[in-house]
Amino acid sequence: MVARDQAEPHRVSSPLELLFDLTFVAAVSQIAGRLAHATEEGHAGHAAGAFLAVFFAIWWAWMNFTWFASAYDTDDVPYRVMTFVQMAGVLVLAAGVPAAFDGDFTTVTIGYLVMRVGLVSQWVRAAIAHPDGRATALRYAIGVSLVQVLWVSRLALPGDGPVWSFVVCALLDLSVPLFAERPGMTTWHPHHIAERYGLFTIILLGESVLAATNAVQGAVAHGLGADLVVIALAGLAVLFTIWWIYFSEPAGEGLEARRDRAFVWGYGHYAMFAALAALGAGLEVAVASAGEGEHAIEAGATTVVAATAVPVAIVLTLLWALHAQLGRVAIPPLFTAAAVVLTLLIVLGADTLGVAASLTAIAVVLVLLLTATLVRKTRETRYAHS
Repeated sequence: MVARDQAEPHRVSSPLELLFDLTFVAAVSQIAGRLAHATEEGHAGHAAGAFLAVFFAIWWAWMNFTWFASAYDTDDVPYRVMTFVQMAGVLVLAAGVPAAFDGDFTTVTIGYLVMRVGLVSQWVRAAIAHPDGRATALRYAIGVSLVQVLWVSRLALPGDGPVWSFVVCALLDLSVPLFAERPGMTTWHPHHIAERYGLFTIILLGESVLAATNAVQGAVAHGLGADLVVIALAGLAVLFTIWWIYFSEPAGEGLEARRDRAFVWGYGHYAMFAALAALGAGLEVAVASAGEGEHAIEAGATTVVAATAVPVAIVLTLLWALHAQLGRVAIPPLFTAAAVVLTLLIVLGADTLGVAASLTAIAVVLVLLLTATLVRKTRETRYAHS
């Protein structure tokens, strides 16, 4: 297991990486579903903490595997076996999501432990086989192991320990790469990393489609109304425009030119990925709000619209901020700021407009943002060739 060439041409995600990503579908679906259910009952604030905590475990495990694979993907038998171990850990973590939302993180922690065993084994193997990167690999193996001891120790505390203990463990986990890469950065591939993040974005958007589809199926069973059709179409428009905007500026070139910004870019995606997952829950709640009588939800229009508008605002803000770190901004900050403000203002008028009209307004804002961006990009291209 030696480091791969960071300038390797035509580097793309392997079939194993794609299979690995699929194991996260179950985990993301679980947390989005639980958040949607809590929001429908008017308890979104109470569930938000558990959502962010469990999503951290999902995102961090995926991120660690992704960056390791970008540098050391040998795709031989030992590598595949250790990847299988990590996949098994993801499924255990997904099984523990319902209990985590009730305050019991035991199963989630066990699943996280299984994933870390697979990851540490990979780093130890890299340290043995690749002398040039041995110091970095050993630092990763030791750092991940020590922090994992703390995660497991939390289970011995009443109620899995206070919230601050989770925050401390999470911060220590985040600090491991900063500590480990001091002797020398791993040879991750910028275009490969950009593609991997893009694929995870598509998975999260796919979960939004799945969540909305399941909600529509339930609503159709009790009668197809005009509001339901409008909400479904507006939700699809929101997802489609976000997808278009995200991929309007490839990040590979930026990461290649500014490798020193990789930590900010990579870590910053936690909030954006969490917002995308929350967006799926928000759209599911919006569809559910079209129900009437015994199928009506407790959350009011303001809460329902906010469950979609707030994640959209976060995604737009971070898309600009993260690309700005790489010196490649597809959408001007003024356009982004205007779209974010308008999206949040729609929440204030949700009680008057209603859920269907509010979601339609959010979709219109995103379409206008995309249109303005495309027009600007077309003009710049014409001037560049004139």
